[in-house]
Amino acid sequence: MKPEYSHMIQDAMQQVSAGRIRRDLFHLSCDPLPFRKVNYTRPGQRMDSLAEADAFIRGQLESAGYKVDTTTCHVQAFRCDRTKPLHHWYSEPKPDDPWYDASNLEVTRHGRTRPGEIIQLIAHKDSMSWIDSPGAHDNAAGTVANLELARVLATLDLQRSVRVLFCNEEHVPWTSRAAAEAAAARGDRIMAVLNVDSLNGKSDEDTTSGKMTHVVTYSTDEGRRLAEFMAGVAARHQTGLEVQVAFKERINDDDGMFINAGFRTTVMNLGSFPYADPEYHLPGDIPERVNIENVVRSTRLLLATILELDTCGSL
Repeated sequence: MKPEYSHMIQDAMQQVSAGRIRRDLFHLSCDPLPFRKVNYTRPGQRMDSLAEADAFIRGQLESAGYKVDTTTCHVQAFRCDRTKPLHHWYSEPKPDDPWYDASNLEVTRHGRTRPGEIIQLIAHKDSMSWIDSPGAHDNAAGTVANLELARVLATLDLQRSVRVLFCNEEHVPWTSRAAAEAAAARGDRIMAVLNVDSLNGKSDEDTTSGKMTHVVTYSTDEGRRLAEFMAGVAARHQTGLEVQVAFKERINDDDGMFINAGFRTTVMNLGSFPYADPEYHLPGDIPERVNIENVVRSTRLLLATILELDTCGSL
């Protein structure tokens, strides 16, 4: 990479703000929003807490100059089955359980010379619908990282387009599937898909030791090349992260929805794999447990990856 491009990327990485990330994280998983789900409405409010989260995210994106595309999806809350293993109490709703409207929010930073070539970011913004969990790691952390990426990208001159999807995965059906299938139906030329979920989520041992972790998982050969590319980006730009590349056998989560739609150059970014956060899917997933510096470093890695892809156009 030419030195001038490397300097440009380094300058952009420094724009990532720990203060904004922390502010947004606590807003979405503590005060004023303890949860982000369709089946909980705060006292005195007229909209459910997921709709409140949408309003906050939409306002932040509009303040950065984006036009927010909103797609309404119909979802149900999961039921809670406490006979299952602790972290997997969710169970399928019954057909006659209530249906709710939930929104996909999407913005695009259009490229100047190759706008039809798209780098796709994903984060699910909802918390668990079957239990009262703030979902700070899962996935307020990924949501605020992508929100910060959208802000920084709005200030940069890009050759290719970057599209950012804020969807819902802790309700059913997963709304990323609708977005992925719509992109396939349009014939979108998506060159890479980066799912951002549970950044910094890791074991208590790694947290205590001060490890700054980032894992890139892949489920396809094309995804493996992207994951290895990201590991190289982390080294080139000295992110200070311990980056692991791992194979994810199951094609699931929001990245799986895009793979199933035909977009095979897809990875998932998270804090550990297998996922080791002891408060996963539990009420203890609170923002005070999130290491903001780890989330900042992961956000910078994602930004550097986007800018290198934008510069070189291929892996």
